[in-house]
Amino acid sequence: MEPADGNSLYRDGRHYDLLSEKAAPDDLPFYLRQVERYGGPVLELGCGTGRVTIPVAQKGIRISGLDISEPMLSHGREKARKLGLDIEWVNADCRKFELNKKFSLIIFPYNAFHHLLDIESVEACFSSVKRHLADKGRFMIDIFNPSLKLLTRDPEKRYPLAEYPDPDGAGQVVMTETPSYDAATQIQRLRWHYRIGDKEDAKVEEWDMRIYYPQELDALIKYNGFEIEHKWGCYDESPFVSESQKQIVVCKLIS
Repeated sequence: MEPADGNSLYRDGRHYDLLSEKAAPDDLPFYLRQVERYGGPVLELGCGTGRVTIPVAQKGIRISGLDISEPMLSHGREKARKLGLDIEWVNADCRKFELNKKFSLIIFPYNAFHHLLDIESVEACFSSVKRHLADKGRFMIDIFNPSLKLLTRDPEKRYPLAEYPDPDGAGQVVMTETPSYDAATQIQRLRWHYRIGDKEDAKVEEWDMRIYYPQELDALIKYNGFEIEHKWGCYDESPFVSESQKQIVVCKLIS
């Protein structure tokens, strides 16, 4: 089982929050609707600094946030403390966790599922979810619908990604990325370049993400003991079609 990649990206919650302000989708209204629909308690996998976790808790819903990165959780705890919110933060791997409780809704937002790089990791994650899902509970996965245009970009070029102010006051952070894609393994490797102020390549990070095609995702869900209740292509809950940018799946345990 390959390690879940992306840890280097998540060493500093301040940078992550500033990047998310520029790059994260407008998905909070969607998740708040799902929480209202399915109820709590809620478990968020790959919660990071609480971008989704904290707004859910502010609605009075019991929620636990689980993440493999302790620095991200630490930043989330501090934000929640300042807001007076009681949130359970769990430092654990989404493939092997044991919380000794059940949840009405388990969510895996904002492409975090792509950090599971092989089938063994997917199976382990589904197994952990099964142990924690209430009898009539729902599991939600939110990933992108692969774009061949993006996957086949020139690996020798840098592409603009985002800009945000450096949290340490060193100037503007300008991010670009260099992509490469291995079709045999369905792994996309991204190299992120950070120009901070006048310093070019002040930081360079590499990370991998596993690409999941629509029929492949559906099959993985089925053969791991779940059935799909909804598959949407956008946060407005429109049906998934070929042109959809997202794969948003709501599934439940097979009876």
